[in-house]
Amino acid sequence: MTSTQARGQAAEALARAHLEQRGLRLLAQNWHCRRGELDLVMLDADTVVFVEVRYRRHTAWGGAIESVDARKRDKLTIAATHFLQQQSRWAKHPCRFDVIAITAEGNSPPQLNWIQNAFDT
Repeated sequence: MTSTQARGQAAEALARAHLEQRGLRLLAQNWHCRRGELDLVMLDADTVVFVEVRYRRHTAWGGAIESVDARKRDKLTIAATHFLQQQSRWAKHPCRFDVIAITAEGNSPPQLNWIQNAFDT
């Protein structure tokens, strides 16, 4: 495993713990289909939440939030559609897309920014 992969896994673990502390329940992690991947799929009351976790060590080339561009949003939407088709028990539930942006500048502790309903499909 590369250090980048290890940082990504640590960021996802931090995001998952943050969400679980706020009452969300994990449905799937690193869910893959041919068209993409979903970092976290959580349940918030009766809402299925597709969570994109973005980690940046610095903001020199744009921050974590800015990295979820139109192309990335399209990929997430397609992957979420596939998830709901394969996991049909969740298909009738309301859904939303959240982004958790984690930035760790220098030796500072990671700053976590949870954006609920980050974008619409």
